[in-house]
Amino acid sequence: MTVRARDLSLRYPSDNPETRSIAVAGVDLDIAPGEVLAVVGETGSGKSTLAKAIALEADRGSSDSPTITGGTLEVLGTAVRGIGRRQRDRLALGVGYLRQEAGDHLEPRLTVGENVAEPIFSRDRKFDQDEAGQAVATLIDAVRLPLATMNKYPHELSKGQRQRVAIAKSLILEPQLVVADDPTAGIDVTVRSAILDTIVDLQRQRSFAALIVTADLGEVRRVSNRVAVMHRGGIVGIGDLESVLADAHHPYVKGLAESLSYLEEPV
Repeated sequence: MTVRARDLSLRYPSDNPETRSIAVAGVDLDIAPGEVLAVVGETGSGKSTLAKAIALEADRGSSDSPTITGGTLEVLGTAVRGIGRRQRDRLALGVGYLRQEAGDHLEPRLTVGENVAEPIFSRDRKFDQDEAGQAVATLIDAVRLPLATMNKYPHELSKGQRQRVAIAKSLILEPQLVVADDPTAGIDVTVRSAILDTIVDLQRQRSFAALIVTADLGEVRRVSNRVAVMHRGGIVGIGDLESVLADAHHPYVKGLAESLSYLEEPV
């Protein structure tokens, strides 16, 4: 399995017992090689926290890094809980992480091409410049941006274009797993579908496994037919989207099914 979680619980560090709440509680899930799992849930459901853990951002000691407090998590066949820094850094080479509004976190002093290439040279400062440039150009084209974009700076691009650059950067090391946390957040509604289609097309071409977080059930169908529904830190439905909605036992899942049925009713 590319990802395997069993009874996984996560919380954020805090000195205040009242704010030291569990963000994810007792989650079980699997993602097979080449499989895409969409994770849907309302704000505060724990979906972004789960994404951080799977993207190897847990147990880093910062206030925005969750701590694994229970259960097990394996990523690319390696147990993550208690992993050492060096081993985690090596493992992270196989994981691409597209954080929320990643396009807004590009390095403003670097060109687009330099931003996309940055993970390559962080790993190997002596990496061949021409080879890196070819890899960057291939991805810039793959995310449907003109090659001239490579010489521009992030502030010269639209928000949607910056998000495409961030997608390219997350894929530059050819990861086996990509974690995309709400990749269309803050993006104009007219280009959201194009952003999702770009991720889906790249996934099909490169066959990486993916976890894609979204708050929009309508987007789930665009990226995968397999979904995990989160509510208050737990998974309340997982499996084929139609089956999950048709056999809804949890009130939150029932509400999602009803809302989707309402949206699909003919006008």
